[in-house]
Amino acid sequence: QVQLVESGGGLVQPGGSLRLSCATSRNIFSRYTMGWYRQAPGKQRELVATITSDDSTNYADSVKGRFTISRDTAENTAYLQMNSLKPEDTDVYYCSASPPYNTFLRYWGQGTQVTVST
Repeated sequence: QVQLVESGGGLVQPGGSLRLSCATSRNIFSRYTMGWYRQAPGKQRELVATITSDDSTNYADSVKGRFTISRDTAENTAYLQMNSLKPEDTDVYYCSASPPYNTFLRYWGQGTQVTVST
């Protein structure tokens, strides 16, 4: 069973920063591709960023240069550092983990709300 525990969402003003965290077990973290997705009400869940077990990263065009995904093997935790936040970044953010044998399979965290507003 894959458990992903997220934290770090909240309310921030435009131009501000937040850091999201996603913790899981060592067995999962060492082998799986970790990712962050986001979803607004009534819309499809969309990719934000992913990072493989060998630290290869991929970003959505809308967040390139503003968001950074990283992983800490000592803490078995993936992070999403979000800078220069915009109101359109407001969404529920979900952590994901995909196994190396099936990249189309994703396990999800519970989601954390990020709200960018004055």
